[in-house]
Amino acid sequence: MIRKIQTFIETNRLLTSEKPVIAGFSGGGDSVSLLYILNRLGYRCIAAHCNFHLREAEADRDEAFCRKFAEGYHITFEKNDFDTHSYAKQKHVSSEMAARELRYQWFEVLRKKHDAQAIVVAHHRDDSVETMLLNMIRGTGIRGLSGIRPKNGFIVRPLLCVNKEEIKQFLEEQKLPSVTDSSNMSDKYTRNFIRLRLLPLMEEINPSVRSALSRTAENLADIENIYLQTIEKSNMLIINDTDKKYVYIQIENLMQQPAPKTILYELLKTYGFSRSVSGEIFRTLTDNASGKIFEATEESTYKLLKDRDKLIIFKPDTTIWEEYKLNENLANWCNLPLTLSADKVPVDSSFEIDKSPLTGVFDYDKLYFPLTLRRWKSGDWFVPFGMKGRQKLSDYFSDHKFNLLEKEKTWVLCSKNDIFWIIGHRTDNRFRINDKTKTAFIINFSGKNCTN
Repeated sequence: MIRKIQTFIETNRLLTSEKPVIAGFSGGGDSVSLLYILNRLGYRCIAAHCNFHLREAEADRDEAFCRKFAEGYHITFEKNDFDTHSYAKQKHVSSEMAARELRYQWFEVLRKKHDAQAIVVAHHRDDSVETMLLNMIRGTGIRGLSGIRPKNGFIVRPLLCVNKEEIKQFLEEQKLPSVTDSSNMSDKYTRNFIRLRLLPLMEEINPSVRSALSRTAENLADIENIYLQTIEKSNMLIINDTDKKYVYIQIENLMQQPAPKTILYELLKTYGFSRSVSGEIFRTLTDNASGKIFEATEESTYKLLKDRDKLIIFKPDTTIWEEYKLNENLANWCNLPLTLSADKVPVDSSFEIDKSPLTGVFDYDKLYFPLTLRRWKSGDWFVPFGMKGRQKLSDYFSDHKFNLLEKEKTWVLCSKNDIFWIIGHRTDNRFRINDKTKTAFIINFSGKNCTN
């Protein structure tokens, strides 16, 4: 079996001989075999034992066994104690899930501490079959049906090439001791129920069902690779992420893809959106509603805005923006959240007004310094250029179909308390150039926000 596992490691490029590995070590037969084989193959191992304190004296027995076993083979031993029940209560998860999260969080801490190349765990082929069935029962996509992968980031699983019976036989041949977790014999956990009750029933129909399911998972893993390539190609056609702060999904392009609902889910889940929320978002694509906000899971801070012809993924701006005072001498126009420049120009017969929305041209004598640069706020109003009546900025935004994010990014310039420019959009008619203007004050906006 050692040679079989060595070949599996080399074929799948799971490990090298250069750096140590963190080996999850519970003391059960699977982890004993894994640690023993890795040590025999010459890998520098750190045996990592978790005491979850879920089985009272039995948990302490396991810890003592693991420590003694590691010391017997001169393997570095690390252990950690966890208050699993408190963590489960705090996170609103089962004790089984809590133990899993705590285990991998600590393994990652150890990996960094020891500069290890990988975290090695003892999942074998039967575990992969059980995972496949567990996911199928809960409801899953193609990824959930492809079983456990040999490598996932820093997590590697060298025992996936062997089953439980092979491991048992290996332990007997090598006369290796191990401990038995009594909770593995209880079917109150879903995975144990599958192992102890469901699979034996399936074997009555097909004695080789474990091998058959394992082959199916391997085939689906290959299909998954093709699936992921298709998703990646589709994403290239529908996503615009050149703006580092926002991700734009063009709805028309999305709907032209095969299985657009699935493609949308695969994209959104990378930002923490659940399948149910993704489905809700997809259902809005065929209506004309705009402006609806969707939130990802609590662990993710991302939100999604449905905006007419596109979806926008973003993180809310929680910055508390201050007001900036701008002197007439332009001396403090450097450290601003926007890139602005200004100049005073005499108005004569040759003077021409730049009509770009990125340039504001104002009557210098109508301005009071220092000017104020700030975010817009509810209740703000101005007199739009070319009009006589005042208009609330909120109404201006609605008339010009600003979405939520465009509103959030809007800055205004004020003379005293009067807004004279919605920067990059519209100037105020009260500050316009006329036939009596002697000096123009010209402000240029680069179109870029330095901090947003």
